[in-house]
Amino acid sequence: MEIRLIDLKPGVAARVLRLEGGRGFQRHLRTRGIREGKRISLLTKQPGGPLVVRVDNTQLAIGRGMANRVIVEVGK
Repeated sequence: MEIRLIDLKPGVAARVLRLEGGRGFQRHLRTRGIREGKRISLLTKQPGGPLVVRVDNTQLAIGRGMANRVIVEVGK
């Protein structure tokens, strides 16, 4: 099932399917390890604040706008 990263529940793992944005946006996320095919899990989601995710044993904080443009597949 495809959903946006911002809609992922804390503690749930997913696989990144695509990044919806321009080259700069995609480059920014890819340099931080968020790219197509990678496993990603949502650790925390603060109301009105950033999301903390785990990719390759690294914790990253990303803004809600960015998380809304990352499409993931749950359970893969």
